[in-house]
Amino acid sequence: MKSLGEIQRSGAAREAEANELRKEAEMKAQELQSKLSVTQGELTVCNHDKSTMIVSLDQLKVDLSEAEEALGELRSQVEEYKSSLNNTCSELKFEKELRVRSEQKEYEERNERVAISAQMMAMTKDYAKMEAQLAEVHDLMEVKFNEKVEMEMVRFRAKEMELSEAQEVIAGLEVEIDALKQALNDQRGMVEAKHAEDMSRLKGEIGAFRERLKMEEIRFVNAKRQYGQKVKELEEEILKGNAERRRLHNVIQELRGNVRVFARIRPFLPGDNVDDDTRPCITHKSEKSLKLRMSEDEPWQHNFTFDAVFPPSAGQEAVFNEASEFIQSALDGYNVCLFSYGQTGSGKTHTMQGSGVGQMRGIIPRSIEQVGKCKLKLEKEGWKYDMRVSFLELYNESIRDLLRDEENEDVKHDIKVNKDGKRYVSNLTMKPIDPNDADAVEAVMRQAALCRSVASTDMNAVSSRSHAVFTLHLTAIHPEQGQKLRGQLNLVDLAGSERLDRSGVN
Repeated sequence: MKSLGEIQRSGAAREAEANELRKEAEMKAQELQSKLSVTQGELTVCNHDKSTMIVSLDQLKVDLSEAEEALGELRSQVEEYKSSLNNTCSELKFEKELRVRSEQKEYEERNERVAISAQMMAMTKDYAKMEAQLAEVHDLMEVKFNEKVEMEMVRFRAKEMELSEAQEVIAGLEVEIDALKQALNDQRGMVEAKHAEDMSRLKGEIGAFRERLKMEEIRFVNAKRQYGQKVKELEEEILKGNAERRRLHNVIQELRGNVRVFARIRPFLPGDNVDDDTRPCITHKSEKSLKLRMSEDEPWQHNFTFDAVFPPSAGQEAVFNEASEFIQSALDGYNVCLFSYGQTGSGKTHTMQGSGVGQMRGIIPRSIEQVGKCKLKLEKEGWKYDMRVSFLELYNESIRDLLRDEENEDVKHDIKVNKDGKRYVSNLTMKPIDPNDADAVEAVMRQAALCRSVASTDMNAVSSRSHAVFTLHLTAIHPEQGQKLRGQLNLVDLAGSERLDRSGVN
C-alpha cells in the first residue's frame, strides 16, 4: 500500500503533467483559432471571388450567346460566300469554254481564209494560162469571123435580090386575096347552114359518149383493183432491185479497184514566203497523172500515175465527189476506210476535216451530210437507221478518246476481240448522232479538234502529231423484209510521214 507521500508526489506529477497538457491544448487552441481566422478570411475571399466569378460567368454566358449569334451570322455569310464563289467558278468555267470556242473558231476562220487565198492564187495562175490560150483562140476566131462576115455579105446581097422578086409575087397575091375574100363571103352562108346540122348531130354523139363514159368508169374501178395488186408486185420488185443495185454498185467498186490512190497537189500558202512566179516541183499533168522534178534546174523527167490527181485549184468539193462512191458502200453494209497520207503541212487534216461550215468543209463533215441525205431517202422505203460516231487518236503508241468527258480522261483503251471475232476498242465513247443536225456534227468536230495532240514543228506551226480515226457506225433494219445491214465508214488522218530530222520533233 502506497504511502501518503508517494500519493502526494504522484498527484503533483499528474497535476504538472495536466498543466503541461493544458498549456499544449491552449497553444493548439490558439493555433487553431488563428488558423480558423485565416480560414474564415480565406473563406470570405473565396465567397467574394465566387460572387465575382458568378457575375463573370453570367457575363461570359451573355458574351457566349452573342458570340454564337455572331458565329451563326458568320456561317451564313460563309455559305453565301461559298455560293457566290461557286457561281463565280461556274461563270469563269463558262467564260473559259467560250474563250476556247472563240479561239477555235478564230483558228478555223484563219485556216479557211488561208486555204481560200491559196486556192485563189492557184486559180489566178490557171486563169492567166487560160487567158493566154483564149487570146490565141480569139485571134484565130477573129480571122474566121471576118471570112464568115464576107461570106454572109455575099449571101445578103443574094437575099436582097430574092426579096425584090418576092415583093413582086406579093403584089400579085394581094389581087388574088381580094378575089378570095369575095368567094369566102359566098361560102359563109353555106357553112352556117351546115354548122346547124352538125350541132344536132354532135348532141346525139354526146349522149352516146356519156353512156360510154359510165361504162368506162366501171371498167376503171375494176382496173384499179387489178393495178393495186400490180403495184404491190412492182414494189416488191423495186425492193429486190434495190438489193441488186447494192450488189452491183459494190461489184463495180471492186472492178474499179478496192484500193485506190488519189493525189492532191497543195497550192502555195502565204506562210510559204515564195514569190508569185515561183514554179512548184510538182505539176498537174492530166486527170490521172502528175510530173515531178527534184530541183528547179532539172527537167520534168519523173511521171506518176494515180486513180485521180487534183490540181492546186481543185476545191474540197471536187475531192469529196471522187470519194463519195465509198459512202454509198458503207450505207449498203460494207466496211470502208479512207486514209489521208503525206508529210507535215501537206494538207491532210485540211482535206479530212477542213474548217468552218462553208465550202472549206472536209471529207468527214461532207460524208456525214451525204449519209444524212441518203438516210432520209431510204427511210421513205421502210429502212430504219441507227448511227453512232467515235473519234480516237493513236499518240505515242497509246489510244486516246477524242470524244471523252473530262472526268474520264484517265480511262485506258485496249484493242480486243468480241465473241463474233471482230476487233473493237474498249471503253470508247460512241455518240449517237443525227447526220442532218449540222450543229451536233460541228460540235463533235470541234470537241475532237480541241482534244487532239498538236505541236509546232519546223515544217508547220500547228501540226497533228497523232493518227486520228473517225468512225461512223451504221446499223440499218427493214422490219417488213427482215433485213439488217451493218456498215462502218473509217476516215483516217495519219500523222506526218517525214523523217524526224526534217520536222524537228523530239
